[in-house]
Amino acid sequence: MPSPVIGHQDRRLLAIGLVLVTYIFFALCDTAAKWMALSGMPPAQVAFGRYAVQFAFMLGLALPRMGLSAFATKRPALQIARASGLLAMTAFNFFAILYLPLTVTSSIMFGMPLLITALSVPLLGEHVGWRRWAAIFVGFFGILIVIQPWSADFHWAVILSLGSITAGALYFILTRKLTATESTMSMQLYAGLVGTVVLLPFALSNWTWPDGPANWLIFFGVGLAAMTGHQISIIAHRFAQASVLAPFAYSQIIWMTLSSWLIFGDAPTIWLFIGGPIVIASGYYIWLRERALAKEVVSPISPPEAEHRVAQEAETPRH
Repeated sequence: MPSPVIGHQDRRLLAIGLVLVTYIFFALCDTAAKWMALSGMPPAQVAFGRYAVQFAFMLGLALPRMGLSAFATKRPALQIARASGLLAMTAFNFFAILYLPLTVTSSIMFGMPLLITALSVPLLGEHVGWRRWAAIFVGFFGILIVIQPWSADFHWAVILSLGSITAGALYFILTRKLTATESTMSMQLYAGLVGTVVLLPFALSNWTWPDGPANWLIFFGVGLAAMTGHQISIIAHRFAQASVLAPFAYSQIIWMTLSSWLIFGDAPTIWLFIGGPIVIASGYYIWLRERALAKEVVSPISPPEAEHRVAQEAETPRH
């Protein structure tokens, strides 16, 4: 049987497209989680369902084909650390959305690219140019315009959202680090296993059964949407650096705003239509920048030019 694909490739445009799809599924996950929490289900149980569904589904895919070898890993400590970061991000966020509108929690989540970009330098050794930094800060400024933090009443649940983005930044950094040596299947399995085991006692202590077929479907939908989103995210991180993909988290504001408005009745303010284009423009600039860099990577050179470059490199002193 062929081994699962492991390692990194430089396919940044494909990675950007994949990560844009990822955030659609993350928005679906948060929407379903908020629906269940407002229906009376404890957030810890919602989070447990999210991980239990993922773990059961991935086991069903892995065990018939790979057996227990699906859990094989070269870096078990990092696998557990990554899974713990994802668990903390989910738990903090699911508790926060019980008290805050989705537009607020998602807007706070858009601070994550700044943390990812900053941490990718010391933790991954990645280089971040000034253009990308500028685009990220412009995008974050657009988010501030949308949420108007200076005019909103402070709610303690904002602290939960801040904890969520901190844990999430570490999760995405470790995802990039692990994709160099670990299979997508093993990362999904460990994420589901750690979340299921840790949350099980909390879920059982105050268990509430879903009310009706629709809520059962939404309950399972939390896990399915999250699993699909993270599966795509892992693949995207094989094709591009974490700091390249980070700014495209801003695209989630579109889906979260639509969900908050159409499902929960929180209509967008005028500031969304002012700040939203700024956010989109910053992401679009990053896309144009990465397209230009991708063209440079694949640009062919003629044999005489190649010989000239080799000669130049041979004459260049090494330090």
